[in-house]
Amino acid sequence: MGKSSNNNPRPDDLRPDGAFFGRRRGPKLHRYQQGLVDEFLPSILLDITQPSPASIEQLFGDQSFKQYHLEIGFGGGEHLLHQAELHPDIGYIGVEPFLNGMGKALAGIKAKNLQNVRIYNDDAMPLLDWLPEGGLDRLYLLYPDPWPKKKHWKRRFVNQDNLDRIARVLKSGGEFRFASDIDTYVNWTLNHCYSNSAFQWNATKASDWHEPYPDWVRTRYEAKAVREGRRPAYFSYLRE
Repeated sequence: MGKSSNNNPRPDDLRPDGAFFGRRRGPKLHRYQQGLVDEFLPSILLDITQPSPASIEQLFGDQSFKQYHLEIGFGGGEHLLHQAELHPDIGYIGVEPFLNGMGKALAGIKAKNLQNVRIYNDDAMPLLDWLPEGGLDRLYLLYPDPWPKKKHWKRRFVNQDNLDRIARVLKSGGEFRFASDIDTYVNWTLNHCYSNSAFQWNATKASDWHEPYPDWVRTRYEAKAVREGRRPAYFSYLRE
Protein backbone atom coordinates (compact mmCIF):
# COMPACT_ATOMS: atom_id res chain seq x y z
CA MET A 1 0.00 0.00 0.00
CA GLY A 2 1.37 3.40 -0.83
CA LYS A 3 2.17 5.36 2.27
CA SER A 4 1.79 9.03 3.06
CA SER A 5 5.24 10.51 3.59
CA ASN A 6 7.10 13.76 3.72
CA ASN A 7 10.03 12.07 1.97
CA ASN A 8 8.88 13.43 -1.36
CA PRO A 9 10.79 12.83 -4.59
CA ARG A 10 13.37 15.43 -5.54
CA PRO A 11 12.21 18.01 -8.09
CA ASP A 12 14.38 16.42 -10.78
CA ASP A 13 12.59 13.10 -10.20
CA LEU A 14 9.34 14.62 -11.44
CA ARG A 15 7.84 15.56 -14.74
CA PRO A 16 6.07 18.93 -14.92
CA ASP A 17 2.73 17.21 -14.25
CA GLY A 18 4.03 15.81 -10.95
CA ALA A 19 4.28 12.23 -12.19
CA PHE A 20 7.25 10.06 -11.34
CA PHE A 21 10.01 10.00 -13.91
CA GLY A 22 11.66 6.61 -13.91
CA ARG A 23 11.86 4.22 -10.98
CA ARG A 24 12.94 5.41 -7.56
CA ARG A 25 15.53 3.71 -5.40
CA GLY A 26 15.91 3.83 -1.65
CA PRO A 27 18.34 1.66 0.33
CA LYS A 28 20.07 -1.07 -1.63
CA LEU A 29 17.91 -4.16 -2.10
CA HIS A 30 18.83 -7.40 -0.40
CA ARG A 31 20.41 -9.86 -2.80
CA TYR A 32 17.30 -12.07 -2.82
CA GLN A 33 14.98 -9.15 -3.56
CA GLN A 34 17.29 -7.87 -6.31
CA GLY A 35 17.24 -11.34 -7.82
CA LEU A 36 13.44 -11.29 -7.81
CA VAL A 37 13.43 -7.90 -9.55
CA ASP A 38 15.88 -9.17 -12.17
CA GLU A 39 14.50 -12.66 -12.75
CA PHE A 40 10.93 -13.00 -11.41
CA LEU A 41 9.43 -9.58 -12.09
CA PRO A 42 9.66 -9.90 -15.92
CA SER A 43 7.34 -12.92 -15.80
CA ILE A 44 4.47 -10.88 -14.31
CA LEU A 45 5.33 -7.42 -15.63
CA LEU A 46 2.95 -5.53 -17.91
CA ASP A 47 4.58 -4.05 -21.02
CA ILE A 48 2.68 -0.95 -22.11
CA THR A 49 4.96 -0.47 -25.11
CA GLN A 50 2.84 -3.20 -26.69
CA PRO A 51 -0.54 -2.39 -28.28
CA SER A 52 -3.35 -1.90 -25.79
CA PRO A 53 -5.18 -5.16 -25.06
CA ALA A 54 -8.68 -5.57 -26.41
CA SER A 55 -9.78 -6.89 -23.02
CA ILE A 56 -8.38 -6.95 -19.50
CA GLU A 57 -8.44 -10.76 -19.59
CA GLN A 58 -5.57 -10.79 -22.09
CA LEU A 59 -3.19 -9.50 -19.43
CA PHE A 60 -3.48 -12.78 -17.52
CA GLY A 61 -2.74 -15.19 -20.36
CA ASP A 62 -4.83 -18.34 -20.26
CA GLN A 63 -6.21 -17.58 -16.80
CA SER A 64 -9.74 -16.24 -16.37
CA PHE A 65 -11.07 -14.44 -13.30
CA LYS A 66 -14.50 -13.28 -12.18
CA GLN A 67 -13.29 -9.72 -11.49
CA TYR A 68 -10.26 -7.52 -12.08
CA HIS A 69 -8.88 -5.03 -9.53
CA LEU A 70 -6.02 -2.52 -9.69
CA GLU A 71 -4.06 -0.92 -6.84
CA ILE A 72 -2.07 2.26 -7.46
CA GLY A 73 0.96 2.65 -5.18
CA PHE A 74 1.00 -0.67 -3.32
CA GLY A 75 4.16 0.12 -1.33
CA GLY A 76 5.44 -3.11 0.21
CA GLY A 77 2.40 -4.98 -1.05
CA GLU A 78 0.66 -5.71 2.26
CA HIS A 79 -2.82 -4.88 0.97
CA LEU A 80 -2.24 -6.24 -2.54
CA LEU A 81 -0.99 -9.60 -1.27
CA HIS A 82 -3.76 -9.86 1.32
CA GLN A 83 -6.40 -9.31 -1.33
CA ALA A 84 -4.81 -11.63 -3.89
CA GLU A 85 -4.50 -14.45 -1.36
CA LEU A 86 -8.02 -13.89 0.00
CA HIS A 87 -9.58 -13.80 -3.48
CA PRO A 88 -7.79 -16.22 -5.84
CA ASP A 89 -10.70 -15.87 -8.27
CA ILE A 90 -9.93 -12.15 -8.82
CA GLY A 91 -7.12 -10.87 -11.03
CA TYR A 92 -5.01 -8.09 -9.50
CA ILE A 93 -2.82 -5.46 -11.10
CA GLY A 94 -0.41 -3.67 -8.77
CA VAL A 95 1.36 -0.41 -9.63
CA GLU A 96 4.49 0.71 -7.76
CA PRO A 97 7.46 2.73 -9.08
CA PHE A 98 9.61 2.36 -5.94
CA LEU A 99 12.01 -0.57 -6.19
CA ASN A 100 12.27 -1.18 -2.44
CA GLY A 101 8.53 -1.70 -2.09
CA MET A 102 8.60 -3.80 -5.24
CA GLY A 103 11.25 -6.10 -3.79
CA LYS A 104 9.14 -6.78 -0.68
CA ALA A 105 6.00 -7.40 -2.71
CA LEU A 106 7.73 -9.76 -5.13
CA ALA A 107 9.05 -11.80 -2.21
CA GLY A 108 5.49 -12.17 -0.92
CA ILE A 109 4.05 -13.04 -4.32
CA LYS A 110 6.73 -15.69 -4.79
CA ALA A 111 6.39 -17.14 -1.27
CA LYS A 112 2.60 -17.38 -1.51
CA ASN A 113 2.75 -18.65 -5.11
CA LEU A 114 0.13 -16.11 -6.18
CA GLN A 115 -0.91 -16.71 -9.77
CA ASN A 116 -3.45 -13.88 -9.97
CA VAL A 117 -1.14 -10.84 -9.81
CA ARG A 118 0.36 -8.68 -12.55
CA ILE A 119 2.71 -5.77 -11.88
CA TYR A 120 3.49 -2.41 -13.46
CA ASN A 121 6.61 -0.68 -12.11
CA ASP A 122 6.27 2.91 -13.27
CA ASP A 123 3.91 5.89 -13.27
CA ALA A 124 0.23 4.89 -13.16
CA MET A 125 -1.11 7.46 -15.63
CA PRO A 126 0.28 5.90 -18.84
CA LEU A 127 -0.97 2.52 -17.64
CA LEU A 128 -4.49 3.90 -17.09
CA ASP A 129 -4.40 5.37 -20.60
CA TRP A 130 -3.25 2.01 -22.02
CA LEU A 131 -5.73 -0.29 -20.28
CA PRO A 132 -8.97 -1.16 -22.10
CA GLU A 133 -12.05 0.87 -21.32
CA GLY A 134 -14.41 -0.53 -18.69
CA GLY A 135 -12.28 -3.54 -17.78
CA LEU A 136 -11.84 -3.03 -14.02
CA ASP A 137 -14.29 -3.86 -11.26
CA ARG A 138 -12.38 -1.96 -8.57
CA LEU A 139 -9.50 0.49 -8.26
CA TYR A 140 -7.63 1.22 -5.02
CA LEU A 141 -5.75 4.40 -4.15
CA LEU A 142 -4.69 3.85 -0.54
CA TYR A 143 -2.65 6.33 1.46
CA PRO A 144 -1.14 8.12 -1.53
CA ASP A 145 1.55 10.75 -1.06
CA PRO A 146 -0.37 13.73 0.38
CA TRP A 147 2.06 16.42 -0.79
CA PRO A 148 1.33 18.25 2.48
CA LYS A 149 2.58 21.70 1.47
CA LYS A 150 -0.23 23.69 -0.12
CA LYS A 151 1.98 24.84 -2.99
CA HIS A 152 2.45 21.16 -3.92
CA TRP A 153 -1.21 20.11 -3.78
CA LYS A 154 -1.41 20.24 -7.57
CA ARG A 155 0.95 17.23 -7.58
CA ARG A 156 -1.56 15.03 -5.75
CA PHE A 157 -2.72 12.04 -7.74
CA VAL A 158 -6.37 12.94 -7.27
CA ASN A 159 -7.27 15.56 -9.86
CA GLN A 160 -9.97 15.78 -12.49
CA ASP A 161 -7.78 14.37 -15.27
CA ASN A 162 -6.87 11.30 -13.22
CA LEU A 163 -10.45 10.84 -12.02
CA ASP A 164 -11.45 10.79 -15.68
CA ARG A 165 -8.78 8.16 -16.30
CA ILE A 166 -10.11 6.08 -13.42
CA ALA A 167 -13.67 6.47 -14.65
CA ARG A 168 -12.67 5.29 -18.12
CA VAL A 169 -11.13 2.00 -16.95
CA LEU A 170 -13.85 1.15 -14.42
CA LYS A 171 -16.97 -0.73 -15.42
CA SER A 172 -20.32 0.90 -14.86
CA GLY A 173 -21.01 0.11 -11.20
CA GLY A 174 -17.29 -0.41 -10.55
CA GLU A 175 -15.79 0.87 -7.30
CA PHE A 176 -13.09 3.44 -6.58
CA ARG A 177 -11.66 3.06 -3.06
CA PHE A 178 -9.62 5.89 -1.56
CA ALA A 179 -8.11 5.93 1.94
CA SER A 180 -6.03 8.58 3.69
CA ASP A 181 -5.21 9.84 7.17
CA ILE A 182 -4.41 13.38 6.00
CA ASP A 183 -7.37 15.73 6.52
CA THR A 184 -6.47 18.13 3.70
CA TYR A 185 -6.24 15.23 1.22
CA VAL A 186 -9.52 13.78 2.47
CA ASN A 187 -11.29 17.09 1.87
CA TRP A 188 -9.46 17.52 -1.44
CA THR A 189 -10.70 14.13 -2.66
CA LEU A 190 -14.25 14.74 -1.45
CA ASN A 191 -14.39 18.00 -3.40
CA HIS A 192 -12.86 16.56 -6.56
CA CYS A 193 -15.09 13.49 -6.62
CA TYR A 194 -18.16 15.62 -5.88
CA SER A 195 -17.28 17.71 -8.94
CA ASN A 196 -16.92 14.67 -11.19
CA SER A 197 -20.24 13.33 -12.46
CA ALA A 198 -18.77 9.87 -13.09
CA PHE A 199 -18.65 9.03 -9.38
CA GLN A 200 -21.32 8.52 -6.74
CA TRP A 201 -20.27 8.36 -3.09
CA ASN A 202 -21.31 4.93 -1.81
CA ALA A 203 -22.18 5.97 1.76
CA THR A 204 -25.41 5.12 3.55
CA LYS A 205 -24.67 6.53 7.01
CA ALA A 206 -22.48 9.25 8.49
CA SER A 207 -19.99 6.82 10.01
CA ASP A 208 -19.31 4.91 6.78
CA TRP A 209 -16.21 6.86 5.86
CA HIS A 210 -14.55 6.08 9.21
CA GLU A 211 -15.19 2.33 9.03
CA PRO A 212 -12.62 0.12 7.26
CA TYR A 213 -13.73 -1.86 4.24
CA PRO A 214 -15.09 -5.37 5.03
CA ASP A 215 -12.00 -7.12 3.61
CA TRP A 216 -9.52 -4.61 5.00
CA VAL A 217 -6.06 -5.41 6.37
CA ARG A 218 -4.35 -2.84 8.59
CA THR A 219 -0.87 -2.07 7.32
CA ARG A 220 2.13 -0.93 9.33
CA TYR A 221 1.70 2.58 8.02
CA GLU A 222 -1.94 2.78 9.07
CA ALA A 223 -1.12 1.39 12.53
CA LYS A 224 1.53 4.10 12.91
CA ALA A 225 -0.93 6.80 11.80
CA VAL A 226 -3.47 5.65 14.39
CA ARG A 227 -0.83 5.55 17.14
CA GLU A 228 0.10 9.13 16.26
CA GLY A 229 -3.52 10.23 16.56
CA ARG A 230 -4.49 10.52 12.89
CA ARG A 231 -7.89 9.08 12.01
CA PRO A 232 -8.09 7.22 8.70
CA ALA A 233 -10.90 7.92 6.25
CA TYR A 234 -12.17 5.25 3.86
CA PHE A 235 -14.14 6.33 0.79
CA SER A 236 -16.03 4.15 -1.64
CA TYR A 237 -17.26 5.69 -4.90
CA LEU A 238 -19.29 3.89 -7.53
CA ARG A 239 -18.79 4.50 -11.22
CA GLU A 240 -22.06 5.81 -12.67
